[in-house]
Amino acid sequence: MIYGDEKELFDHCNIEIIGGKTEIKDLDFFKKSAADSLVDNLLLSHSDHLKNICHRVVFEAANKFGIIPSSIQTLYEARAKHNLTHFSVPAINLRTLTYDSARAVFRAAEKINAGPFIFEIARSEIGYTEQRPLEYSSFVILAAIKEGFRGPVFIQGDHFQVKAENFLQDRDREVNQLKDIISEAIQAGFYNIDIDSSTLVDLSKSTIDEQQKINYEICALLTKFIRELQPEGIEISVGGEIGEVGGKNSTPEELHAFMRGYISMMQGITGISKISIQTGTTHGGIILPDGSMEKAKIDFDTLKVLSQIARTEFGMAGAVQHGASTLPKDAFHHFPEHECAEIHLATQFQNIVYDCLPSSLK
Repeated sequence: MIYGDEKELFDHCNIEIIGGKTEIKDLDFFKKSAADSLVDNLLLSHSDHLKNICHRVVFEAANKFGIIPSSIQTLYEARAKHNLTHFSVPAINLRTLTYDSARAVFRAAEKINAGPFIFEIARSEIGYTEQRPLEYSSFVILAAIKEGFRGPVFIQGDHFQVKAENFLQDRDREVNQLKDIISEAIQAGFYNIDIDSSTLVDLSKSTIDEQQKINYEICALLTKFIRELQPEGIEISVGGEIGEVGGKNSTPEELHAFMRGYISMMQGITGISKISIQTGTTHGGIILPDGSMEKAKIDFDTLKVLSQIARTEFGMAGAVQHGASTLPKDAFHHFPEHECAEIHLATQFQNIVYDCLPSSLK
C-alpha cells in the first residue's frame, strides 16, 4: 500500500515514536510485511517527506535486525598484512529491480556460506537509473532484512568518476560535483568509495609521472575529503584507479608513478586500500556483428604482478578487476589464483533481469 500520511505509515508498520526514536513493536511483522510496503513507497510515493521517513525507518530497522552498513577497510588491511590472497571479493552493481536482485544475492550467499560481497552503484548509474544513494542503500538493507541476513553489509560507490571533458572546461565545478555525490553517498551508508580519476591520465606527456600527475592529485584531494566526512569510528575504504577500463593495459611503472605521487600528497593520512587497473576488459563487453559477445582476453599475469606490488610495497589489498561479468564461467577461478582483490560485476546481472522479462516487454 502507498501511505497517505505519517500516521498511516507508522500504524501499518507497527511503529511508535518514543523519545524521538523509532520503535518497531513487531520485528516479525516488519520482516514479513512492512519491508515490502516500504519498498513500494520508496519507489512510488509522491511525497518526499514520507520517503525521508521511510529511509529513517529503514536505518532504525537495520540496527534492530543486526544489519550494519560497514567498511571493508579492516579486511583489506588484513589481506595485505597477512598475505591473504586466496579469495576475490565480488562487487555487484544492481541497476534494476534492486530490492529483488539484492534479495537473490543474499539467498545465494546464504546457500553457499559466502564470504564478503559488496553491493555497488556507479556515479553514471545513479544518474541513468534514477537511484539516489539513499534509495539504493535502503533497498539493500530491506533485502537483507527480508532474507534474514545479519552482520556487515558493504555498500560501495563505484566509479565515482571525473568526467574529463567537464574537468577541462571547469575543474572546480567538476570536483565540487564529485564532492556532492561523495557526501550524499556517505550519509546514505556508503562506507566504500572508488574514486576514478583515471580519465585524467594524459598519455601525450613524455614521462609516466607526468601522465599520472593529475590522476593522483585529484585522487588524493578526494581521499582527504572523504576522510573529513567519514563518521567517527569508521575508516571508509577508498579505491583509486590507474588505467581507464577499455584502454591500454596497466604497467608496474604506472602503478609506481601513481603511488609515489599519491603518497607524497597524503602526508600520512590513510590512503587507498586497493587499485583498479586495466587488463583487457571493456564495460558491457564487446558485441560482435552476429549479436554474440566477444571473448575478452584478460592479461592475468599483469593482474597478479600489480596485485603483488600493491600489497607488498604499498600495503593495499591488491588490484581490482572491472568489466568482468561478461566473461565465460571458466575464467573466474583465475581471479583468486592471480591474487585479484576485488572483481566488479554489472552487465550480466542486468542481463539476467532482462532475460526473465515477459516477452511482451522485450
